Amino acid sequence: MRTLYLVVPLAPLIGALVAGLAGKVVGRTGAHLITIAGVLIATVASFMVLADVMDGTTFDGTVYTWAVVGGLNLEVGFLIDPLTALMMVVVTFVSLMVHIYTIGYMADDPGYQRFFSYISLFTFSMLMLVMSNNFLQLFFGWEAVGLMSYLLIGFWYERPTAIYANLKAFLVNRVGDFGFVLGIGLVYAYFGTLHYAEVFAAAPGMAQRAIELIPGTPWLLMTVICICLFIGAMGKSAQFPLHVWLPDSMEGPTPISALIHAATMVTAGIFMVARMSPLFELSDVALSFVIVIGAITAFLMGILGIVQNDIKRVVAYSTLSQLGYMTVALGASAYAAGIFHLMTHAFFKALLFLAAGSVIIGMHHHQDIRHMGGLWNKMPVTWITSLVGSLALIGFPFFSGFYSKDSIIIATHAAANAGHWGAATAYWALTLGVFITAFYSFRMFFLVFHGKPRWDQKPHVSEQERGHGDDHHGDEHHGEPHESASVVTVPLVLLAIPSVVIGFVGVEWMLGGNFFGSSIVADVARHPAMTRLATEAHSAVAMGLHGLVSAPTYLALAGVALAWFLYLKRPDLAASLKQRFAGLHRLLDNKYYLDRINEVVFAAGARKLGFGLWRGGDVGLIDGIAVNGSAKVVGWIAGAARLLQSGYIYHYAFGMIVGILVLVTLFVTLNVVR
Repeated sequence: MRTLYLVVPLAPLIGALVAGLAGKVVGRTGAHLITIAGVLIATVASFMVLADVMDGTTFDGTVYTWAVVGGLNLEVGFLIDPLTALMMVVVTFVSLMVHIYTIGYMADDPGYQRFFSYISLFTFSMLMLVMSNNFLQLFFGWEAVGLMSYLLIGFWYERPTAIYANLKAFLVNRVGDFGFVLGIGLVYAYFGTLHYAEVFAAAPGMAQRAIELIPGTPWLLMTVICICLFIGAMGKSAQFPLHVWLPDSMEGPTPISALIHAATMVTAGIFMVARMSPLFELSDVALSFVIVIGAITAFLMGILGIVQNDIKRVVAYSTLSQLGYMTVALGASAYAAGIFHLMTHAFFKALLFLAAGSVIIGMHHHQDIRHMGGLWNKMPVTWITSLVGSLALIGFPFFSGFYSKDSIIIATHAAANAGHWGAATAYWALTLGVFITAFYSFRMFFLVFHGKPRWDQKPHVSEQERGHGDDHHGDEHHGEPHESASVVTVPLVLLAIPSVVIGFVGVEWMLGGNFFGSSIVADVARHPAMTRLATEAHSAVAMGLHGLVSAPTYLALAGVALAWFLYLKRPDLAASLKQRFAGLHRLLDNKYYLDRINEVVFAAGARKLGFGLWRGGDVGLIDGIAVNGSAKVVGWIAGAARLLQSGYIYHYAFGMIVGILVLVTLFVTLNVVR
C-alpha cells in the first residue's frame, strides 16, 4: 500500500511537469491527456485507499528524510487514516471533473498547456497537505497551494484587475500565514518535535502549561498555539476579516474558481483544524474564538450575496458563508460534521461554479445576471444541474447539503445547551443564514434561467466592471445563448449525482457511526455536540422526513418564495426596495467598506510606515549617520591631521619636544601622587 500512497500525489505532479516543461512538444491534446491521466490515476488510487481504510488499515510513517538538524528530523511522511482518505477522494474527484471541464472552457485560450500544468500542480500541493504526518510537510503544502492560487488567480496576467486580485490574495494570506508559522514555532519550541502523533500524545500533559506573552499576563500555551494556527486557517479558509481576497479571486478562469472554492485551498484551513482537534479540545477559549469567527462569516458574508450581480461572485459569497458553517461546526467540537459539510459542499459548490461557467460560455462570456433570463430552454442540462446544486446549497431535505448543514445546526444547538460560550449566537446566525442562502441562491437561479429573456439588451458596463470576470473575449454578444459542449456538461452531470445522494449515503456512517475513529478527537463529556448528532443521524430517511417539517426547511422555502416574488412576479418591487433602502444597499455593495478600510488604514498605513522607515531609518540613520556620517568623521579627522603634515622638519621637531614635555610632566605628576 505504501507504493499506492506515493502514486496519489506523484501522478498529478508528473502530469504537471510534462504539461509545463514540455507543453510545446506534447501540444494541447497531449497536455490535457497527460494531466487528466495523472489525476484519474490519483482518483482511482484514492478510492482504493479509502476502501482499505474502511477495512481498518491505517499508516503513519516517513517516506523521505530531507535533513536532520540537531534533534529535529525534517521529513516527508504520510498519515493515512479515515480523515486523510476522505479528503484524498474529494480532492482528486473534484479535480478530475475540473480537468475534464477545462478542455471545453479553455479551448481557445493561448495558455492552454500552462493552465493544465498549474491545476495539476495545485492538486499535487493539496494532496501533500492532506496526506502529511508532520507540521513541516503541512506547511509545505499550505504554502504551495497559496503559490498556485496566486498563479491561477492572475492567470490572465495582461489584465490589471487579475494582477490586483492575485496580489491581494497573496498578501492577505501572508497575514494569516504569519500566525500559522508562529503556531508551528510554538509547537516545536515546547514539544521538541513536528510529528503529529508525538505532539498529540504529549498535548494533554501540556494542557495547563502557561506562558506570558505580556509580562504579568499568563496565557495557556494550548490556547496561544490553537489561536495562532487558526489565524492561518482564517487566511486560507477566508474567515472574517481575512476573507477579502476570495471574492476578487473570481478574476481567475472559472475552472480554478471551482477548484479553489470547492475542494482545495479554502478547505485547507477546515481540514487543518479538524486534524488538530486533539489540541483544540484542550482550549475552550480557542474553540469559542473559532465559533464566533465562523458565525460572523456565515451570516455577514451571506448577506453580501444578495446584492451581487456577477454570477460567479454570487457563488463566491455562498462559499464564504458555507465556510462559516464549517468553522462553526469546528468551534462546537463537531469536527465530523464540519468535514461532512466540507465533503458535500465540495461536490455541489464545484457543480455551481462549473454551471456558472457553462452559462458564461452560453452567454458568450457575459456574466451579469441582470442581463440573462429565460435560459432554461436554451441550456437544459445546465439548468437542471444548477437546480440540483442550488437545492443542495440551501439544504433542501434529502439533498446532500441538507444532511450536512442540518447536522451543523443541530450540533451548534447542542453546544449552546451545554453552555458553550458563543454557541447560542452562532445557532441563530446559522438558522437565519438558511433563509439568506435560499434567497440569494434562487435570486440568481430565477434571474439566470427564468423570466423574460434580457440577454438581447446591451448592458451598460462601467470601466471598473469591465475588467471583472472571465470576459476576456469582449463584452459583445455573438448570437443567442446555447448549451455548452458535452465536455462541459458531462462533469456537471457527474457532480450532480453526489450532490443529490452523497449526504443520504454518508450521514449514517460519518455522523451516526464511528467512521473517523481516532483521526478526530472530541471530549464528548464537555462538548456533547457529536453525541447529539449520533442520535439524530442514525437514519438518513428519518432525518430527511423530519427535515420536511423543521424550521430550517421552512426558512429555506420562505427564501425561495421571496426570491420568486421579487424577481419574477414583482421585479418592480425589488427595484423600489433597492431605492428605498439605498443606504443599506450601498453598504452591502461596498462590502461593509472593509476593502476601503484595508486600503486606507492598513495598506496606506503600511506605505506611510515604510516611507517613514526609509526616510528616517535608511536615509537618515543608516546612510546619513552610519555610512555617510562615519565617512564625514574620518574626513574631519583627516583634515585636522593634514594641518600637522606641513613638510618642514622644524615643525616635526617642535612637535616631538612638546610631546616629550607632556610625557615627562605626566610621569613626574604620577610619581609625586604616589
